[in-house]
Amino acid sequence: MIKLDAGNVLLKPSQRKQLMSWLKRAMHLGKRLGDFFLHITVRRSGRFFDVNAKVHDRAGDFRCRMRRHELNQAFREMARRVAVRLHDQMLGRRVAA
Repeated sequence: MIKLDAGNVLLKPSQRKQLMSWLKRAMHLGKRLGDFFLHITVRRSGRFFDVNAKVHDRAGDFRCRMRRHELNQAFREMARRVAVRLHDQMLGRRVAA
């Protein structure tokens, strides 16, 4: 499950769709791990966009924070990092099992 808290940022529907398409791999990996929950918080402070992601799944919890000038860059980087961390958890779970 994914929860998006836009905070003080007005997101267009096209930006939401783009974010969801970038998060497809992370959602698939999270579904395979089980008990997946992703909470994304977006804030604007000055000229920067802060994107914070809190991830919870059966393998453990972690956070990811991006601070960029452009919102799309922050979303893309955050989606990549979340997917990589979930993949690492997936591999760690297989090695430990």
